[in-house]
Amino acid sequence: MIRILVTGGAGLIGSHLCSKLLESGNKVLCLDNFFTGTKENLLQLMDNSYFEILHHNIINPISLELDQIYNLACPASPIHYLHDPVQTTKTSVIGAINMLELAKNLNIPILQASTSEIYGDPEIHPQLESYWGNVNTIGPRACYDEGKRCAETLFFDYYRENKVNIKVLRIFNTYGPHMRSDDGRVVSNFIVQALQNQDITIFGDGNQTRSFCYVDDIVNAMIQMMDSKDLTGPINIGNPMEVTMNELADMIIELTDSKSQKVYLPLPKDDPKRRKPDITLARQKLNWEPKIDLREGLLKTIDYFKSPRPS
Repeated sequence: MIRILVTGGAGLIGSHLCSKLLESGNKVLCLDNFFTGTKENLLQLMDNSYFEILHHNIINPISLELDQIYNLACPASPIHYLHDPVQTTKTSVIGAINMLELAKNLNIPILQASTSEIYGDPEIHPQLESYWGNVNTIGPRACYDEGKRCAETLFFDYYRENKVNIKVLRIFNTYGPHMRSDDGRVVSNFIVQALQNQDITIFGDGNQTRSFCYVDDIVNAMIQMMDSKDLTGPINIGNPMEVTMNELADMIIELTDSKSQKVYLPLPKDDPKRRKPDITLARQKLNWEPKIDLREGLLKTIDYFKSPRPS
């Protein structure tokens, strides 16, 4: 039995990761400041004696006894990371330094949940790990994009300078149960609107694309990466099935039997037009690829949003 820290453990991916790690017989410490994560996501874990919750912000140093660190802490949806862009950058950069220092001092492995956003509005398609990206450093999204890029820089500098055992995954669009209905992400937006028979709001002409990966597949990749030997990454993790926003809206309308209609709004500044991972490295190095297709995952997510929320 080992003691594992999951920062951002009350969020979408973090809560599912905590659950999976507990199922494997580990002691899990969930660290979160609950800015976007919710205790509701952890209710099913509360009675587990091997599970602890620590209310803490990783921009402040902390000392713990641990065997592994998964660093997921950072708002991931634009509506939240744009709420306080300076704090977002601090979480990615100062938070990474604090977690890397902890890993260095304890001589333990640390996994960074990086993001496809480091590619910005990509000029190559699909996106390979060797692509350096196309990011507007002074745009409104830069607090997240550049924060995550700087975090990757820090991870590899700690690896080269201090021999820290790092593992970096670039996670593409993720969805599933425990998404917030108000997080502004396209899957949750469309599902909530469809279930209420409201207009489906699409930004731009709806022909921009994303690749959506179900949260269980992402969690499995993270654990496989942590358990790998001598593998630093970065490695893309996501579903290479590319869909347009129009196709996604039509699928959700069909699966919810909704009367919603699509309406179109202006595209936000610097919003990527296309996004699709090349997962060749994940297949070769981790023997990983997504197992849950989009329709199946959407049905599970729709059921989650249909279920009553705890009061």
